[in-house]
Amino acid sequence: MTRFSQTHLDRRSFIGSTLAAGGFLAAANALPKSAVAADNAPPLSKGAVILLQGDSITDAGRDRNGGANDANGLGRGYPYLLGGELLADYPQLQLKVYNRGISGHKVPDLADRWQQDTVDLKPAVLSILIGVNDIWHKLNGHYDGTVETYETGYRELLKRTLDAIPGVRIVVCEPFVLRCGAVNEKWFPEFDQRRAVAKKLADELKLTFVPFQAMFDKAVESAPPAYWAGDGVHPTLAGHALMTKTWREVVGI
Repeated sequence: MTRFSQTHLDRRSFIGSTLAAGGFLAAANALPKSAVAADNAPPLSKGAVILLQGDSITDAGRDRNGGANDANGLGRGYPYLLGGELLADYPQLQLKVYNRGISGHKVPDLADRWQQDTVDLKPAVLSILIGVNDIWHKLNGHYDGTVETYETGYRELLKRTLDAIPGVRIVVCEPFVLRCGAVNEKWFPEFDQRRAVAKKLADELKLTFVPFQAMFDKAVESAPPAYWAGDGVHPTLAGHALMTKTWREVVGI
């Protein structure tokens, strides 16, 4: 075996350690401050539960048997992207991120499963995106709910949650559609009325509101609607990534 002098070893070790240190510092400087400084963590207790609720947009093909922080259980959409970012940014908090969205669900469907899928999980942060099926199923003749029943049912669900989980932070996500695919003029103006209800309830109950429709309306200035949601309802990867970015900016975690 070739023998190296101690001087050569020391010099190589010094250069290697210097480069490694420089690379680490450069990488650390490029990271979000929350990823490298525990004192920048959000006001959440260790082990806090983050719960994403909704319909197929939230479901995103998740494994229904998946638990907290399970990649398959978080699906292939914004809950997966959001969960991954939060877990990477705040390892010291050991957060538990759940996805409990179910494809096809409307406000009444959420109410039917709320105890098991929400209340029993005792989330510190609960994010809800619901409303598109409440009109889509109506247009397809499979539901007869009105804007008024959407408002009444949604309000009852939110109040029930606030009463059942003291201190919970509820994030109301604005229902959205893009004008392509399955979305045509028959959706309007009723869909806009339902969007307005979500905003009204968030304001009324002093909840956080994430303006997804406004976000996508701005996004189509740089790329066509189908780039963000091929059928006008279900986001593409780009759409889910944009939702994740906006959610974090608004919610602040």
